[in-house]
Amino acid sequence: MRLDYVVRRVAIFFVITWLAATINFFLPHLTSQDPVKDKLLEASLQGGAVQSGIQEMAAEYNKKFGLDKPLWEQYVTYLGDVAHFDFNYSIANYPRTVTSLIFEALPWTIGLLSVALGMSFAIGTALGALAGWPRAPGFIKVLMPPLFTLHSIPFFLLGLILIYVFGYVLQVVPMFGGYTPGAFPTLSMPFILDVLHHAILPALSIILVDIGGWALGMRGMMVTTQGEDYAVFAEAKGLKGSTIFMRYAVRNAILPQTTGLAIAFGRLVSGAVLVEVIFAFPGIGNTLYQAIRAADYFLIEGIVFCAIVTLGLSLLVLDILYPLIDPRITYRRT
Repeated sequence: MRLDYVVRRVAIFFVITWLAATINFFLPHLTSQDPVKDKLLEASLQGGAVQSGIQEMAAEYNKKFGLDKPLWEQYVTYLGDVAHFDFNYSIANYPRTVTSLIFEALPWTIGLLSVALGMSFAIGTALGALAGWPRAPGFIKVLMPPLFTLHSIPFFLLGLILIYVFGYVLQVVPMFGGYTPGAFPTLSMPFILDVLHHAILPALSIILVDIGGWALGMRGMMVTTQGEDYAVFAEAKGLKGSTIFMRYAVRNAILPQTTGLAIAFGRLVSGAVLVEVIFAFPGIGNTLYQAIRAADYFLIEGIVFCAIVTLGLSLLVLDILYPLIDPRITYRRT
């Protein structure tokens, strides 16, 4: 692999990250909301009466958060903070910092989506490979249409259906939350089992939708590889069907799936927002939703920036490792 190509790809990664971070900064500021004043009004109304001097309090907090400065100066400060992964205090959760809120919610999202993504990718890819193989078992043809149909349903809509059927009607699994209210988070086995019990419906809503997508992509690639010269030649040599299936068809068809998997890894940080919201799951997606509702600029910027960096790094690493995955790909000049 040429070193100059790697350097160029890393440089492009930093440029794209800077552009995305810039858009990420200016978009929340386009709203007409005043998050500090809104939060103070909410707190005062909960106390029973509107406090006097709220304008002065809002001005003081704006000064503390740096929101009283010109927008260009806030932008320069933001770039400096981003370079150190310091995203200031959360406006809606002061004195909590954005970093602490992200690290508190991130394990929930990583745990949920890594399991859901891994299971859906493995099951969908295997079923798609069998669906595109002429000698596949007959039950595959019966199984695939329902999975393709589920793939067209949004995560959150299927989640609502699962809540109604399994949570409300059958009452076999919890409908909301990450664990039983009142439970104290520990590494004990009862608490872990409680978390897994609450994660069944959110994970299932993602898995059932994603399986069809992975299967559809793998099936299309399997059909393509069967017409390639190397597959025809392998069959002409008299190789076993299982050998042709695994070493010639699946091995080549799975490469585009790998690219899709790298892109899907970006969701590990951004979270399945609507799924986490409808299940009240304490992950990063639900935290982002609450931040958007409260116009919490710093929390929005922190979560979105982390998602941008995660997705960019996934694609960068995949791009660099692709020649090792597929020897036919090279970045050397011919």
